Amino acid sequence: MKKLLIANWKMNKKMSEVVDFFYDFKNGYSKKREAWVAPQAIHVQKCSELGYSKDIKTGAQNCSEHVDGAFTGELSPRSFKDIGGDFVIIGHSERRQYFKESSSDCNRKMKTLLREGLVAVYCVGETLQQREDKETLTIISDQLARGLEDLSEASSSNLIIAYEPVWAIGTGKTASPKEAQEVHAFIRQEMKKRFPDFGDKCRILYGGSVKPDNVEELLAQKDIDGGLVGGASLKAKDFLALCGD
Repeated sequence: MKKLLIANWKMNKKMSEVVDFFYDFKNGYSKKREAWVAPQAIHVQKCSELGYSKDIKTGAQNCSEHVDGAFTGELSPRSFKDIGGDFVIIGHSERRQYFKESSSDCNRKMKTLLREGLVAVYCVGETLQQREDKETLTIISDQLARGLEDLSEASSSNLIIAYEPVWAIGTGKTASPKEAQEVHAFIRQEMKKRFPDFGDKCRILYGGSVKPDNVEELLAQKDIDGGLVGGASLKAKDFLALCGD
Protein backbone atom coordinates (compact mmCIF):
# COMPACT_ATOMS: atom_id res chain seq x y z
CA MET A 1 0.00 0.00 0.00
CA LYS A 2 1.28 3.47 -0.88
CA LYS A 3 2.21 5.93 1.84
CA LEU A 4 -0.49 8.55 2.39
CA LEU A 5 0.00 12.29 2.82
CA ILE A 6 -3.00 14.34 3.98
CA ALA A 7 -2.87 18.12 3.64
CA ASN A 8 -4.70 19.86 6.45
CA TRP A 9 -5.06 23.44 5.23
CA LYS A 10 -6.82 24.55 8.41
CA MET A 11 -8.40 28.02 7.96
CA ASN A 12 -6.24 29.06 5.02
CA LYS A 13 -6.54 29.81 1.30
CA LYS A 14 -8.88 31.89 -0.81
CA MET A 15 -10.59 30.26 -3.79
CA SER A 16 -8.00 31.61 -6.24
CA GLU A 17 -5.23 30.08 -4.11
CA VAL A 18 -7.02 26.73 -4.08
CA VAL A 19 -7.21 26.75 -7.89
CA ASP A 20 -3.55 27.77 -8.22
CA PHE A 21 -2.49 25.00 -5.82
CA PHE A 22 -4.24 22.28 -7.81
CA TYR A 23 -2.90 23.61 -11.10
CA ASP A 24 0.67 23.47 -9.83
CA PHE A 25 0.22 20.19 -7.97
CA LYS A 26 -1.45 18.41 -10.88
CA ASN A 27 1.43 19.27 -13.19
CA GLY A 28 4.01 17.72 -10.87
CA TYR A 29 2.19 14.87 -9.10
CA SER A 30 3.91 11.53 -9.76
CA LYS A 31 1.43 9.46 -7.69
CA LYS A 32 4.34 7.84 -5.88
CA ARG A 33 2.38 8.46 -2.68
CA GLU A 34 -1.32 9.07 -2.16
CA ALA A 35 -2.29 12.71 -1.68
CA TRP A 36 -5.46 13.83 0.09
CA VAL A 37 -6.51 17.39 0.86
CA ALA A 38 -8.66 18.79 3.69
CA PRO A 39 -9.57 22.42 2.87
CA GLN A 40 -11.99 24.77 4.59
CA ALA A 41 -15.54 23.45 4.21
CA ILE A 42 -16.43 26.26 1.77
CA HIS A 43 -13.83 24.89 -0.67
CA VAL A 44 -14.71 21.19 -0.48
CA GLN A 45 -16.78 21.03 -3.64
CA LYS A 46 -14.21 22.94 -5.69
CA CYS A 47 -11.40 20.72 -4.42
CA SER A 48 -13.42 17.63 -5.27
CA GLU A 49 -13.89 18.93 -8.81
CA LEU A 50 -10.20 19.76 -9.15
CA GLY A 51 -9.10 16.38 -7.74
CA TYR A 52 -9.34 14.89 -11.25
CA SER A 53 -10.97 11.46 -11.17
CA LYS A 54 -10.49 11.06 -7.42
CA ASP A 55 -6.72 10.87 -7.72
CA ILE A 56 -6.78 13.31 -4.82
CA LYS A 57 -9.44 12.69 -2.18
CA THR A 58 -11.12 15.63 -0.48
CA GLY A 59 -11.84 15.85 3.23
CA ALA A 60 -13.32 18.03 5.94
CA GLN A 61 -11.54 19.15 9.09
CA ASN A 62 -14.52 18.42 11.32
CA CYS A 63 -18.17 17.39 11.16
CA SER A 64 -21.31 17.02 13.24
CA GLU A 65 -22.48 13.85 14.93
CA HIS A 66 -25.86 14.53 13.27
CA VAL A 67 -26.74 14.10 9.60
CA ASP A 68 -29.45 16.76 9.55
CA GLY A 69 -31.65 18.89 11.80
CA ALA A 70 -31.65 22.17 13.70
CA PHE A 71 -27.90 22.45 14.35
CA THR A 72 -26.98 25.89 13.05
CA GLY A 73 -23.42 26.21 11.81
CA GLU A 74 -22.62 22.49 11.82
CA LEU A 75 -21.38 20.35 8.91
CA SER A 76 -23.52 17.32 8.06
CA PRO A 77 -21.51 14.22 7.09
CA ARG A 78 -24.30 13.21 4.73
CA SER A 79 -24.39 16.57 2.95
CA PHE A 80 -20.61 16.66 2.88
CA LYS A 81 -20.49 13.31 1.11
CA ASP A 82 -23.18 14.51 -1.31
CA ILE A 83 -20.92 17.28 -2.64
CA GLY A 84 -17.96 14.97 -3.17
CA GLY A 85 -16.35 14.64 0.27
CA ASP A 86 -14.39 11.47 1.02
CA PHE A 87 -13.00 11.72 4.56
CA VAL A 88 -13.20 13.73 7.78
CA ILE A 89 -10.46 14.60 10.26
CA ILE A 90 -11.78 14.05 13.78
CA GLY A 91 -10.23 15.09 17.10
CA HIS A 92 -7.43 17.29 15.80
CA SER A 93 -5.55 18.81 18.74
CA GLU A 94 -6.80 22.29 17.83
CA ARG A 95 -10.39 21.05 18.05
CA ARG A 96 -9.65 19.48 21.41
CA GLN A 97 -7.82 22.56 22.72
CA TYR A 98 -9.87 25.45 21.37
CA PHE A 99 -13.32 23.85 21.17
CA LYS A 100 -13.01 21.48 24.14
CA GLU A 101 -13.87 18.37 22.14
CA SER A 102 -13.44 15.17 24.09
CA SER A 103 -12.65 11.69 22.82
CA SER A 104 -16.27 10.79 23.57
CA ASP A 105 -17.43 13.66 21.33
CA CYS A 106 -15.15 12.29 18.63
CA ASN A 107 -16.59 8.82 19.09
CA ARG A 108 -20.13 10.02 18.36
CA LYS A 109 -18.98 11.89 15.25
CA MET A 110 -17.04 8.91 13.92
CA LYS A 111 -19.95 6.53 14.37
CA THR A 112 -22.09 8.83 12.25
CA LEU A 113 -19.63 9.48 9.46
CA LEU A 114 -18.60 5.82 9.24
CA ARG A 115 -22.28 4.87 8.89
CA GLU A 116 -22.44 7.37 6.02
CA GLY A 117 -19.58 5.60 4.24
CA LEU A 118 -16.91 8.23 4.85
CA VAL A 119 -13.35 7.65 6.02
CA ALA A 120 -12.54 8.84 9.56
CA VAL A 121 -9.05 10.15 10.33
CA TYR A 122 -8.94 10.05 14.13
CA CYS A 123 -6.23 12.14 15.79
CA VAL A 124 -4.56 11.25 19.08
CA GLY A 125 -1.58 12.81 20.82
CA GLU A 126 -0.05 14.14 24.02
CA THR A 127 0.96 17.61 25.19
CA LEU A 128 4.53 18.54 26.10
CA GLN A 129 3.70 18.36 29.81
CA GLN A 130 2.22 14.90 29.42
CA ARG A 131 5.31 13.71 27.54
CA GLU A 132 7.63 15.16 30.18
CA ASP A 133 5.54 13.41 32.84
CA LYS A 134 5.98 10.15 30.88
CA GLU A 135 2.23 9.85 30.32
CA THR A 136 2.33 9.56 26.53
CA LEU A 137 1.20 5.95 26.20
CA THR A 138 -1.43 6.33 28.93
CA ILE A 139 -2.92 9.35 27.15
CA ILE A 140 -2.86 7.61 23.75
CA SER A 141 -4.44 4.47 25.20
CA ASP A 142 -7.25 6.48 26.77
CA GLN A 143 -7.92 8.47 23.59
CA LEU A 144 -8.12 5.26 21.59
CA ALA A 145 -10.36 3.52 24.11
CA ARG A 146 -12.83 6.40 24.36
CA GLY A 147 -12.69 7.44 20.74
CA LEU A 148 -13.14 3.96 19.29
CA GLU A 149 -15.64 2.67 21.84
CA ASP A 150 -18.29 0.40 20.33
CA LEU A 151 -16.93 0.73 16.79
CA SER A 152 -17.39 -2.53 14.91
CA GLU A 153 -14.70 -4.46 13.08
CA ALA A 154 -16.65 -3.92 9.86
CA SER A 155 -16.79 -0.13 10.17
CA SER A 156 -13.14 0.04 11.23
CA SER A 157 -12.02 -0.64 7.66
CA ASN A 158 -12.72 3.05 6.96
CA LEU A 159 -10.63 4.20 9.91
CA ILE A 160 -7.23 5.91 9.89
CA ILE A 161 -5.33 6.93 13.03
CA ALA A 162 -3.13 10.03 13.09
CA TYR A 163 -0.61 10.42 15.90
CA GLU A 164 0.09 14.11 16.39
CA PRO A 165 2.24 15.04 19.37
CA VAL A 166 0.70 18.38 20.33
CA TRP A 167 4.09 19.80 21.25
CA ALA A 168 5.30 19.32 17.66
CA ILE A 169 2.42 21.01 15.82
CA GLY A 170 3.32 24.35 14.31
CA THR A 171 6.36 24.65 16.59
CA GLY A 172 9.03 23.46 14.20
CA LYS A 173 9.82 20.67 16.67
CA THR A 174 9.41 17.10 15.49
CA ALA A 175 9.45 13.80 17.30
CA SER A 176 12.54 11.90 16.21
CA PRO A 177 11.80 8.99 13.86
CA LYS A 178 12.57 6.64 16.75
CA GLU A 179 10.20 8.48 19.14
CA ALA A 180 7.45 8.54 16.52
CA GLN A 181 7.92 4.85 15.68
CA GLU A 182 7.67 3.86 19.35
CA VAL A 183 4.26 5.50 19.66
CA HIS A 184 3.09 4.20 16.28
CA ALA A 185 4.08 0.66 17.28
CA PHE A 186 2.08 1.05 20.49
CA ILE A 187 -0.95 2.30 18.52
CA ARG A 188 -0.59 -0.68 16.17
CA GLN A 189 -0.66 -3.06 19.12
CA GLU A 190 -3.76 -1.38 20.54
CA MET A 191 -5.52 -1.51 17.17
CA LYS A 192 -4.74 -5.21 16.76
CA LYS A 193 -6.20 -5.91 20.20
CA ARG A 194 -9.37 -4.01 19.35
CA PHE A 195 -9.70 -5.06 15.71
CA PRO A 196 -7.91 -8.42 15.22
CA ASP A 197 -8.55 -8.62 11.47
CA PHE A 198 -7.98 -4.96 10.66
CA GLY A 199 -5.48 -3.66 13.19
CA ASP A 200 -2.41 -4.72 11.27
CA LYS A 201 -3.72 -3.09 8.08
CA CYS A 202 -4.86 0.17 9.64
CA ARG A 203 -3.00 3.20 8.34
CA ILE A 204 -1.31 5.17 11.11
CA LEU A 205 -0.11 8.62 10.09
CA TYR A 206 2.35 10.93 11.82
CA GLY A 207 1.37 14.58 12.21
CA GLY A 208 3.79 17.03 13.76
CA SER A 209 5.84 19.42 11.63
CA VAL A 210 6.26 16.97 8.75
CA LYS A 211 8.50 18.67 6.18
CA PRO A 212 10.40 17.77 3.00
CA ASP A 213 13.64 17.53 4.95
CA ASN A 214 12.38 14.94 7.46
CA VAL A 215 9.64 13.07 5.60
CA GLU A 216 11.82 10.31 4.15
CA GLU A 217 13.27 9.28 7.50
CA LEU A 218 9.85 9.36 9.14
CA LEU A 219 8.18 7.31 6.42
CA ALA A 220 10.98 4.75 6.52
CA GLN A 221 9.77 3.64 9.96
CA LYS A 222 7.91 0.32 10.05
CA ASP A 223 4.61 1.56 11.50
CA ILE A 224 4.44 5.06 9.98
CA ASP A 225 2.15 4.81 6.98
CA GLY A 226 2.10 8.46 6.02
CA GLY A 227 1.70 11.96 7.35
CA LEU A 228 -0.93 14.49 8.37
CA VAL A 229 0.63 17.74 7.17
CA GLY A 230 -0.13 21.34 8.13
CA GLY A 231 2.13 24.21 7.11
CA ALA A 232 4.19 22.24 4.60
CA SER A 233 1.05 21.41 2.62
CA LEU A 234 0.05 24.99 1.84
CA LYS A 235 2.46 25.37 -1.08
CA ALA A 236 2.18 22.93 -3.97
CA LYS A 237 5.98 22.76 -4.28
CA ASP A 238 6.40 21.62 -0.68
CA PHE A 239 3.52 19.15 -0.78
CA LEU A 240 4.87 17.69 -4.02
CA ALA A 241 8.20 17.14 -2.28
CA LEU A 242 6.40 15.24 0.49
CA CYS A 243 4.46 13.17 -2.02
CA GLY A 244 7.60 12.13 -3.90
CA ASP A 245 7.57 14.44 -6.90
